[in-house]
Amino acid sequence: MNSEVKNPVAVITGAGSGVGRASALALLRDGWSVVLSGRRIERLEETRQMAGDDAERTLAVVADVTQPESVTSLFAQVRANFGRLDLLFNNAGSGAPPLPLEDLSLEQWRYVVDLNLTACFLCTQEAFRIMKDQDPRGGRIINNGSISADRPRPNSAPYTATKHALTGLTKSTALDGRKYDIACGQIDIGNAATEMTASMGRGVPQPNGERMPEPTFDVEHVAEAILYMARLPLDANVPFITVMATKMPLFGRG
Repeated sequence: MNSEVKNPVAVITGAGSGVGRASALALLRDGWSVVLSGRRIERLEETRQMAGDDAERTLAVVADVTQPESVTSLFAQVRANFGRLDLLFNNAGSGAPPLPLEDLSLEQWRYVVDLNLTACFLCTQEAFRIMKDQDPRGGRIINNGSISADRPRPNSAPYTATKHALTGLTKSTALDGRKYDIACGQIDIGNAATEMTASMGRGVPQPNGERMPEPTFDVEHVAEAILYMARLPLDANVPFITVMATKMPLFGRG
């Protein structure tokens, strides 16, 4: 974070649940102003209510980040309401149904590509446009990569492909942002306890065809990692960080 900024501003996509909600609340507790973005206003309002007195430093904006016009409007509201942007957390994402690769429809593939990859590109573009021209200049972008940015689960081609691609976008953003004092890093999360991972205790498909329960961990530890990255001065960066359940079956494969 730029030490010259007294009231830093963050944008979080997918802020109505899970990792996005936990990260928003952590930043608010730390004194940030937070723009909560998502598709459903009722979920964003739930996040605001959970913030208590800190809710006065929030702005809830309904946006479909797969649509360029919606992204442009989102960041126009950031500029109009706060005048600057210090952190973008590209968190919104989704997977396709766990179908065999050959049975996935083109529409299912494109939906995941649009949300997990193209939306991050669109939001990053708009963040650059604000961050490079503001005073003090610069800011930070964090991408939610997932363990799938490194290795796949069975029947996860669209999700895995987009998360691998997001790693490339993270590296390019970090490189292209240098001249504007924009830092970019990626957080790869494995089995944080959210609505998305609620079924893991009942069993998750494994590469050998079996199903087995997998452990999860408190999503607050993800929020703490986001807060650590966000607090760094702009001359320091965490390019990649992995936060995972200690006993999840990640290592030992292959």
